[in-house]
Amino acid sequence: MPDYPPSVDALYAGVERALDTLHSNGEPVGNCRWGVYLFYDYDGEPIYVGQTKERIRTRIRRHLTNQRTDAVAMNVLDPFEVAEIEMWAFWDGPDAETLDRAEYTVYQRALAESAFAAVLNEKAPTEADRMDMPESVRVSILPEGMERGEREHPDIRLARRARTIANLARVISERRVQLGIRRTLWAQATRLETLARQRLDSLGEEGDT
Repeated sequence: MPDYPPSVDALYAGVERALDTLHSNGEPVGNCRWGVYLFYDYDGEPIYVGQTKERIRTRIRRHLTNQRTDAVAMNVLDPFEVAEIEMWAFWDGPDAETLDRAEYTVYQRALAESAFAAVLNEKAPTEADRMDMPESVRVSILPEGMERGEREHPDIRLARRARTIANLARVISERRVQLGIRRTLWAQATRLETLARQRLDSLGEEGDT
């Protein structure tokens, strides 16, 4: 078998484990065709909202393992920064309007819960009436332990986030982009500044020795 870096193997295994989590109906939540999902970072901060009509499993894999979505290709979303996934499954085949309402409801909730009143979506969902959501399933990608400890170390996260920002800024400098991409750049830069300040404060005078 091919020999991959442990961090890659851990990401793939963690995503599959999350998608195989059983819904209250006894089915793996990732097998539901229709749904809305929300990604969280290692601070529990909501960072990205989406919907799917092609199976939750397929869509989330495209974001986090195949890395073939616009959000990843445009350097809006770093898959290694995603610590948890919350999923709302719609098993009864909702119409497009219901999915749009569900996505907008989760998006507004994410903005309200965010310390920055912002997520990384380059385009806001279509505005719609909010709705009562079905039960959700929220799962960590990596279990507590060495792999998660390394991934969530602030110095590692600072380096990855700075690289993501640099790549996103390069994309902006080379294309005619929408305002939403620039808003995402601001959100990423604000998150970087906050994490850097928290890291500095956590070290205190120890960092000068």
